[in-house]
Amino acid sequence: MKNSLAAIFLILSCINTCAWAATKPNIVIIYADDIGYGDIGVYGGTGVDTPAIDKLARQGLRFTSAYATASTCTPSRYSLLTGQYAFRNKDAIILAGNAPLIIDPKKPTMASMLRDAGYATALVGKWHLGLGDPSQPLDWNGRIAPGPKEVGFDYSFHMAATGDRVPSVYIENGHIVNLDKSDPVRVSYKKKIGSEPTGISHSEQLRIQADTQHSGTIVNGISRIGTMVGGKAARWTDEDMPDVFLNKALQFIEKKRNTPFFLFYATHENHVPRAPHPRFVGSSSLGLRGDAIAQFDWSVGKVIAKLTELKLATNTLVILSSDNGPVLFDGYWDGAVEKNGAHRPAGPFSGGKYSVNEGGTRMPFIVSWPGRVSPGISDALISQADLITSIAPLVGGKLNNSKTLDGQNLIATLLGDSFQGRDALIQQGVNSKAIRKGDWKYIPPGSITNRGKIGKFNRTKVAEPGLLYFLPEDPQERNNLAARYPQIVKSLRKELQKRVGGSSATKSTAKQLGFE
Repeated sequence: MKNSLAAIFLILSCINTCAWAATKPNIVIIYADDIGYGDIGVYGGTGVDTPAIDKLARQGLRFTSAYATASTCTPSRYSLLTGQYAFRNKDAIILAGNAPLIIDPKKPTMASMLRDAGYATALVGKWHLGLGDPSQPLDWNGRIAPGPKEVGFDYSFHMAATGDRVPSVYIENGHIVNLDKSDPVRVSYKKKIGSEPTGISHSEQLRIQADTQHSGTIVNGISRIGTMVGGKAARWTDEDMPDVFLNKALQFIEKKRNTPFFLFYATHENHVPRAPHPRFVGSSSLGLRGDAIAQFDWSVGKVIAKLTELKLATNTLVILSSDNGPVLFDGYWDGAVEKNGAHRPAGPFSGGKYSVNEGGTRMPFIVSWPGRVSPGISDALISQADLITSIAPLVGGKLNNSKTLDGQNLIATLLGDSFQGRDALIQQGVNSKAIRKGDWKYIPPGSITNRGKIGKFNRTKVAEPGLLYFLPEDPQERNNLAARYPQIVKSLRKELQKRVGGSSATKSTAKQLGFE
């Protein structure tokens, strides 16, 4: 009888999903940067108000066990767009600002799948997946390709990598915005180029002091990773960035209001350097880091308001999440540590950005589709790698490589028709991986990396047989049960090895940060 009821429920769910697919719902993914599980009010955050996100969560479905695939930005973004764990691509590590494109244009992405299904597609905000062909040096002063267009985005307005990396310019449809051809851009991450001031040579010009890694070319009073020359007229002003990106996102929605569209709105908040617009400075008790979160919340509210104004909300699937866990100090002395107080940016979990602990990859994750997704809370286990494989059947999209992907079709779970999620998923830290299966989590022997409070990375050695945690009773991962349950350890270790296979991406990232 149970099996019969389950089959009937599945059939009804599929019929319901197919019916909605016929309407080609708009897809908006709002992707935050370095915002943790506990940074959002509805997830228990304190010290900063997030009314727009909280309202979105109350009106939609809030997930408590949703994960980015990795605890750093490039790998998690790679997984979201491709449906593949980043460690399967040795180049999917934290990229320099002049790194080549790491997504194979021949393989489907979220953008290309939706484009081929009849969607107008746009990237607005952070990219950090590389630009150009690895076989030749990148010329910043012509058309920059391959890039977002070659992997499915009809329109793109973005930064090359991150706010703390050069080149500090906006790129629109493959061209640097406001570039004066008589002042060409050159970029280097191997050696200093040009004679412009850096954070080391002219530290008196800095308004935020930075560590050595972040002491390259000074732009807008802030030193960056790497050095650049040229492009003076094209360089951004950090405080204006949220308005610039938001306005481009709203313009795209307005322009494509009469056709199905996909918007990947990847904001910069609250990645370093934290330089929020003056109207948000002092809006939280957490200093600049909290002010940047308030700024992100404001942007979310504006996007939702635009969808409502254009009467698109009831035909738009909105998914809000973050790329990895939180970090307080990350290269700049901006007061985040000193002003954090009792705020718990990772919520009830340990670790954060760079870490394989829960705080590194367990994300705020909210799904909203008024009239289709009922308000509620879901404890279903889900990965951001599941988005492409779940959205494809919703819109009639094709994935010719679906059998090689790590993502699963969980569209019924995303829409709240089912509360059954994955049975297991892999979590990737800087130099480690873990597996969560059901309520159990296993970290094999090796090491765990966490960002220290001021300037340093802490590396903890993990001895045999590894670490085993029962997460419902131990979200902080403090009570190692490996010795008590050797059979569970054996089973999870075997499954982790089977799912991961051979990979080198985490080792490459560790080497990048000076561990190897």
